[in-house]
Amino acid sequence: MCLFLLPVITPAARSQTALAAPVTQFQLTNGLTVIVKTDRRAPTVAHMLWVRVGAMDEVDGSTGVAHVLEHMMFKGTPSLKPGEFSRRVAALGGRDNAFTSRDATGYHQQIPSDKLEDVMRLEADRFARNQWVDEEFKRELEVVKEERRLRTEDSPRALMYENANAITFLASPYRRPVVGWMSDLDAMTPDDARAFYRRWYVPANAAVVVAGDVDVAQVRLLAEKYYGGIAASPVPARKPRVEPVQTGLRRLDFKAPASQAYVSLSFKVPGLRTPGAGAGTGDAFNRDALALTVLSAVLDGYSGARLDRALTQGEQRLADSAGASNGLIGRGPQLFSLDGVPAEGKTAQQVSDALRAQVARVASEGVSEAELKRVKTQWIASETYKLDAVFNQARQLGSYWINGLPLDTDERLISQLRSITAAEVQAVAARYFGDDQLTIATLLPQPPDPSRQMRAPAAAVRH
Repeated sequence: MCLFLLPVITPAARSQTALAAPVTQFQLTNGLTVIVKTDRRAPTVAHMLWVRVGAMDEVDGSTGVAHVLEHMMFKGTPSLKPGEFSRRVAALGGRDNAFTSRDATGYHQQIPSDKLEDVMRLEADRFARNQWVDEEFKRELEVVKEERRLRTEDSPRALMYENANAITFLASPYRRPVVGWMSDLDAMTPDDARAFYRRWYVPANAAVVVAGDVDVAQVRLLAEKYYGGIAASPVPARKPRVEPVQTGLRRLDFKAPASQAYVSLSFKVPGLRTPGAGAGTGDAFNRDALALTVLSAVLDGYSGARLDRALTQGEQRLADSAGASNGLIGRGPQLFSLDGVPAEGKTAQQVSDALRAQVARVASEGVSEAELKRVKTQWIASETYKLDAVFNQARQLGSYWINGLPLDTDERLISQLRSITAAEVQAVAARYFGDDQLTIATLLPQPPDPSRQMRAPAAAVRH
């Protein structure tokens, strides 16, 4: 046996290399955007196709069609049989999947770098020439319905969140579930999905992101070869759907069979690119959104953070769990969320009051420099370490493109986050947590319904 001594490269050093690697963006004549990031630490590459269309681009009566279409994209082209796309990727030594969100639909493969051309040929074919027979659609629609049953209707919290979203937002399309309402799925036709595909799956509404062991020139040639010949088509105009200013507390008491109560508080807050609130001009980010992200980490960013200490520890603990999170990036309005599960003998109202009290304490007393330093260090480390995977690099770049953010947003975020002050965190804690910005949803546990039988899981879904 021969042992080869290689230089030791720490994960941090590898990730710093990924963070600093240059990113190239160019556009094909048909409007398709191509983004390339070279990372030669391993002979692998992530290839992603991003389409700037998601649940927020649907219309009432056709909810879930973006997600259903994502499933149908695996059902064939003139040269591929249903399911053959994934079989070919697997034969290349790779893996693939897809996802649908409110803001986007994405298709991704990770393969050995010498198989990139094969994958680009497959994905371009699918993007331009997806087709399937009506019977295939009807079968897959049943899979999506079962996915909804398993992930939403059989989950009390998921159902509560779905109902809470519907009252949190009025005009914003974020009020609709990504999987769609079941009545809309029941009424959906094959032509609904085909029309959505023809409308939104056009080159100018899509981006190909490639990250890994590649040359920019090589990717440019392959993109021109396989994607460049797809006919150009205009992107449909998107009409503004501005969420009205909320003028009072909204409350949902949701009854469902469950073993424990649960409470969620959602406050409307600015996103990263929301105008005003210290956003500055040009590409400057909204500093309130960054300060809110720091606040969420102060409350729940590490073991023993404020919510953990105040609500879940000690003999008089109020909650079995408590959390905080801030929506930072998205095409629609963002929320700051607090949530908790009452401990035995405690009520959801007690937990709700305690959660708000912790934010009020920050508003009145501020945060310490030690807390500020800790959460900044952890956030920056997390942002850096996640780039150790080429898939994460591709996903991050695609997300930035979808949301109209600069491709060096990661570096800008780290730079601006470092400058967030304790006074800014205290100010947002005082500014955004009143009743007029709040929706409270409470899960009220009910006994099991004896008439409802548990279903055996259907065939596995893709994602």
